[in-house]
Amino acid sequence: MTPCARTLVARFGVLALGLAIWFCPVPAGLTPPAWHLFAIFAATIGSVIVGAFPILTASVLAIGIAVLSGVLTPAKAYSGFANGTILLIVVAFLVARAIVKCGLGARLGHLVVKLFGRSTLGLGYSIFLLDAVIAPAFPSDTARSGVLYPLALSLAEGGGSKPDDATRKRMGAYLMFCSMATLSLSSALWLTAMAGNPLGAEIGKSLGFQISFVSWLVASAAPTLLSLALLPLLLYKVFPPEVKSTPEAPAAAKKALAAMGPLTLHEKIVAATFVVMVVLWGLAGTLKLDLTAVAFLGLGVLLATGVLTLKDIGQQGDVLATFLWFAILYTLSGQLNALGFMGYLGQRLGGALGGLPWLAVYVILVLAYVVLHYLFVSQTAHILALFGVFLGVGAQLGVPIPVMGFSLLFSTSYLSTITPQASSANVLVVGSSYLTQGELYRLGTITTVFNILLLLLVGTPWLLLVAR
Repeated sequence: MTPCARTLVARFGVLALGLAIWFCPVPAGLTPPAWHLFAIFAATIGSVIVGAFPILTASVLAIGIAVLSGVLTPAKAYSGFANGTILLIVVAFLVARAIVKCGLGARLGHLVVKLFGRSTLGLGYSIFLLDAVIAPAFPSDTARSGVLYPLALSLAEGGGSKPDDATRKRMGAYLMFCSMATLSLSSALWLTAMAGNPLGAEIGKSLGFQISFVSWLVASAAPTLLSLALLPLLLYKVFPPEVKSTPEAPAAAKKALAAMGPLTLHEKIVAATFVVMVVLWGLAGTLKLDLTAVAFLGLGVLLATGVLTLKDIGQQGDVLATFLWFAILYTLSGQLNALGFMGYLGQRLGGALGGLPWLAVYVILVLAYVVLHYLFVSQTAHILALFGVFLGVGAQLGVPIPVMGFSLLFSTSYLSTITPQASSANVLVVGSSYLTQGELYRLGTITTVFNILLLLLVGTPWLLLVAR
């Protein structure tokens, strides 16, 4: 079968899937709009998974169908385009480009290579280590991705690995996915590393589930630190970079740094702007600052000082594409929750588990909680929709509340790579063009399965020991 024929078959297949769900009788407990929106969403995600359409095309078609069919009103359908988190992603793309354009990215890349660059694996570990160290000061994994992405991009380009060409897999594709995968672990390690964590802790209080900064760290330590130690190596094995050993790289990087000379004026401006942005992001919770406003301020400084120009902005076509598809999928997912579809799934699942041993209930709930993230493009929305429902079901059926609660909350971070759109923190890497959609889904599945297995096999006995 030719590629064209395979694409046509895939397109007819997802169309048939959407129509089959649409015209099935609406299940009791759901409204027709909720069921029809699920049909549109399932066909959209399915079309991306099987390669029927690129994610942008599938998303644009979905929003048009949702509005013209009357499933969503225009106001609800377009609400994602005004979402602050999505705007933060767009601005982070532009700021990252300034870091590369002025040469500061290359300088940082040479510095990391000088310290860790004897192998591509060493560079991968350095990304994971940096993220784990800075994570507790960042209430947003999306903001943290704006720190890691320029570093990974600089390391890749410094190693001769360019996006969208034959060199992307020299080391760039591996390092880019490392910068995405590490966020799933650092967000689980620290209570303050992801906005949804304190939200989940607050929801859990209604069931007597009390969490502190220290109790969270102790509970997450065993599975998360073990994954931090093993995941870069696992990715190195299943998705090996073409360039593995770089014994001469540290010396070459040292020589390149010397040749670059002192910081240029533009590098100093970008460095100062970026440091201020990072500090303000880290203090956002304490000072009640809006993360997106901080990013806009930084972008404004870069434009005002001439580091970035209007021509630079006009050349970032990928940013517009990313903004469109993510805003649309965010909206569709949020409306599924608002229409009651997610709560319905949780209640039906709970009713089906009565009579099982608590350990079986626990495993099924964790796995179902993870798989259902295929319907979400926000970890915070996932927690709001399902955490309280699943924790309540587990408690009613005999699962120890701390074990159930911590496992669900850690899973919310571990599952952030399950799809390219699973977290807003992924979007910079997805838009980098270093990885194909197929690679992102495959590596995301491998990473998620690995983390959840560690949670169930290592984390469960650990939680039974330390969580009260």
